[in-house]
Amino acid sequence: MHFNYHFLKFLIPALVKKFVGMEIMECFSQNKDELVVGCSGQNEEAYIRANLLPSVSCLAFPDGFKRSKKNTVSLFPELIGKKIMAIDPIKFERAFLIKLSDNSSLLFKLHGTRSNILYYHSGSKTPGLLFRNELKDDKEILINELAKELTLDYETFQSLEGNASKFLPTLGKIPREWLKTNGYLEVGLAEKWHLMTNLLDMLESPLYQIVQLGNEYLLNLLPSPDSLFQTEDPIKACNELFRYRVVIQAFEKEKNHWLKQLEDQKKRTAAYIHKTTHKLELLENEISPSQTADIIMANLHQIERGQEEIELLNFYSGKQEFFKLKRDQTPQKYAENLYRKSKNRKKETEQLFQNLIEKEKLLDQTTSWIEEIKEFDDFRSLRDFIKRNHLTPKSKGQEDQVPYKRFEIEGFEILVGKSAKGNDELLRNFAWKEDLWLHAKDVSGSHVLIKHRSGINFPKTVIERAAELAAYYSKNKNDSLAPVIYTPSKYVRKIKGSAPGAVMVDKESVLMVPPKGPQEEVT
Repeated sequence: MHFNYHFLKFLIPALVKKFVGMEIMECFSQNKDELVVGCSGQNEEAYIRANLLPSVSCLAFPDGFKRSKKNTVSLFPELIGKKIMAIDPIKFERAFLIKLSDNSSLLFKLHGTRSNILYYHSGSKTPGLLFRNELKDDKEILINELAKELTLDYETFQSLEGNASKFLPTLGKIPREWLKTNGYLEVGLAEKWHLMTNLLDMLESPLYQIVQLGNEYLLNLLPSPDSLFQTEDPIKACNELFRYRVVIQAFEKEKNHWLKQLEDQKKRTAAYIHKTTHKLELLENEISPSQTADIIMANLHQIERGQEEIELLNFYSGKQEFFKLKRDQTPQKYAENLYRKSKNRKKETEQLFQNLIEKEKLLDQTTSWIEEIKEFDDFRSLRDFIKRNHLTPKSKGQEDQVPYKRFEIEGFEILVGKSAKGNDELLRNFAWKEDLWLHAKDVSGSHVLIKHRSGINFPKTVIERAAELAAYYSKNKNDSLAPVIYTPSKYVRKIKGSAPGAVMVDKESVLMVPPKGPQEEVT
């Protein structure tokens, strides 16, 4: 409730004492929706720092401010050299007015997400300049029509039937909640008036606290046992709230963002482990296709051509069982297909086991990251950690400027060269020796890199998906199956004078995959 008339009427006298008589020396912005006004007088400096970002609107009045050398722009040149002659509250309104030496004025309209700063030239009824130009309706604001007249007596309260919002529309979130908590909605008119007068008495007490409600930090004028900060100085209260809302709240928001991402990844990984473990159990308990093939081959003399089902002795279980056959295949051909299926099932089982190992490593890594992030209490530690572990995806703008397309598969960053020259640049500037390099075999195509992640081996599923992309971005794009070579980047080198994209590979492995583009994600 710092942007509230009940607080502003205490804040304005303190601002008058601090700023009146000072000359405005600079006015600039170096962050979105933030304006800084620098003032000087009698060997002292003071600043008005207004952060009007809708999510964290607040004011601060520091004694010093170091302007950045980059990403800063000067604003409101009309203010420079003017003296602050007066600072006036606007009755029962979330706003105050700074009057300047040339009779121009600066209006701070503090309306939550629609807060703005308006400059009025001398003698002008409407603003000539707005800080947030997107709030077009503010161009019609007349200063002399902002003030409200409220009669706060029992007769008015009675005529409004105790409606708190109509009686005192300047009440903020915390006072309204205080009334509700104390039974305001359930009691009669006399008791409501008693609660309202008690509330008004507390709002007249110059004691300011910072409290936390959910993920938001607020200034509170009511007694609270859970305050994070308490002062009788309204400027100190503003400055401390600014720190909580702009620095701490922003940090916690970013921290919670990463925690949620990692918790989601942890949940997905745990679900994959559960699903894959169940699938492996089913595969291990099923009769192997090769066993069925053995039984069919041992009983070929009993099977007639075109037969679709036959009862035979299963010499693995010692029981008579029915076995299905294919009418359009000979028993030998059907058995051959079963042997092939059994071989593929063995490969599938091995791959699932390998995937399970990698996913368990990822789960452990993700759990460890979550615990590490929970301990961070400043931006630098958090952002260093995010950068060190390659958790930040590139923005679309960055992607447009780099020589590769970027994909993410199971937490691994995949880079695909955009052109022959882009392939060279990808290998020269973006490849590390432990990254995995892939390319369609014996044809032209994009270089593909799987970026190395410390302590985690490349899962087979990730290698296969990257290989499918390598095949897709090559001359083999339309083949049903395509060979793709892969090797650590340290075994790939550029020969001086060779054509763009051409390289020498000293050691390689080959994988057969169907070409699949980014829109054909495997499930």
